[in-house]
Amino acid sequence: MIISIASGKGGTGKTLIATSLALSIGRNVQLLDCDVEEPNSHIFIKPQSIKTEKVMVMIPRVDEKLCNYCGKCSEICEFNSIVVANKLARRSSKSEGGKILIFDNLCHACGGCILLCPQKAMREERREIGKLEMGNRNGVELVSGILNVSEAMAIPVISAVKKKMDKSKTVIIDSSPGTSCPMVEAIKGSDYCLLVTESTPFGLHDLSLAYEVTKKMGIPAGLVINKYDSSFVELGEYCRRENLPILLKIPEDRKIAEAYSRGENLVEVFLEYKEKFLETAKTLRVKL
Repeated sequence: MIISIASGKGGTGKTLIATSLALSIGRNVQLLDCDVEEPNSHIFIKPQSIKTEKVMVMIPRVDEKLCNYCGKCSEICEFNSIVVANKLARRSSKSEGGKILIFDNLCHACGGCILLCPQKAMREERREIGKLEMGNRNGVELVSGILNVSEAMAIPVISAVKKKMDKSKTVIIDSSPGTSCPMVEAIKGSDYCLLVTESTPFGLHDLSLAYEVTKKMGIPAGLVINKYDSSFVELGEYCRRENLPILLKIPEDRKIAEAYSRGENLVEVFLEYKEKFLETAKTLRVKL
């Protein structure tokens, strides 16, 4: 069973739900932290025996002794990561004075420039863009992806995390907030998506965006309401209208917030919530 945890906005408690569910199930569980720009599941899981692994991508390099500055590499690149700096050199039969500029941070490592170079002047080399950290505690295996500072491409690191997936276990995926490409890549292939929101107009607005993504991807979804406020009736109305099941409500509680700020997990401090998360897991198994 692969359960992804997603939210339309940051700060809703997505990691709280992911780590609480993992620790509640407790045995034969794998938690994949795919929020690679700011992973923080390790704060609450506190894994031991941590191992690291580099995440590499292939980027192009040019041999300017072979290059005639035809510009084919620049034309194929949809992300403007390759620029032929001297256009006059492209139009001339002479190559003197030409220059190829490659912007590594913009490269999506598709390899198109290598395939289309008529002079075979392009080659690839490996470049580190992030790392994986892997550890475990009390039956929960944690794999965290960490994107290097200043890097723009989160998808390769997310893909590297998901390649570590062990489908013989209950897999829980903590995705990036929002509805952009990193969130889509993280929840892709999930059996079920738990959407997390809060009882606010902003929470409802961004929940509606995230729910539309799961519907378009064909992933069944349910809702966890964190910092629940019964006076915000619009959220319940939306769920009834859209047939979005509410699986769990966590009230706004200062004691929960204080424990969270100390890096303490909900189900280890407030034992009554462990039963609630186990009931949620049972509900998901029935649905699947």
